[in-house]
Amino acid sequence: MIAVVGMPGSGKSEFVNIALSFGYRFISMGDIVREETVKRGYPLEESGKVAQMLRDKEGLDIIAILTLERISETQDGKFLIEGIRGIKEIERFRKEIDFFLVGIHTSPRIRFERLKNRGRVDDPKNFEDFYKRDLRELSWGLGEAFALSDVIIDNNGTFQDFRANIDKVAKKYEL
Repeated sequence: MIAVVGMPGSGKSEFVNIALSFGYRFISMGDIVREETVKRGYPLEESGKVAQMLRDKEGLDIIAILTLERISETQDGKFLIEGIRGIKEIERFRKEIDFFLVGIHTSPRIRFERLKNRGRVDDPKNFEDFYKRDLRELSWGLGEAFALSDVIIDNNGTFQDFRANIDKVAKKYEL
């Protein structure tokens, strides 16, 4: 299993799009949170609130547990997990599955511009909201999780630069 960690807007989804060509099955932890949001009757704009509620009630590894349940439903294949938010999730995964953790680094200003242009309903509309979201995600342990990455890929340049960086990692670590 490969897991990818990075701040919102860092390029995790682009990494996934590229990495899928290596034969991995994809599971988005963010999609799991969005499904839980809808299941609990909240609008998607409140998925961050629901994620916090889940972690407060069930523990900081609850999204990892839900992800592992999704993996166990299929029982086969290589998996690519996107959306790790904390060290407790990494600890849960390491108890259950052998995986390689890829960190994606992108500066805050670039990430903010990407999120503004992405246009998902839960994306921040201004830099203040962006900053608050970053702080919330860091409070879950995202920074510590990022620090535990087996490799960090820079995504501060062009898409072609990012692709080249992913290709180097894929060759070096035989992804």
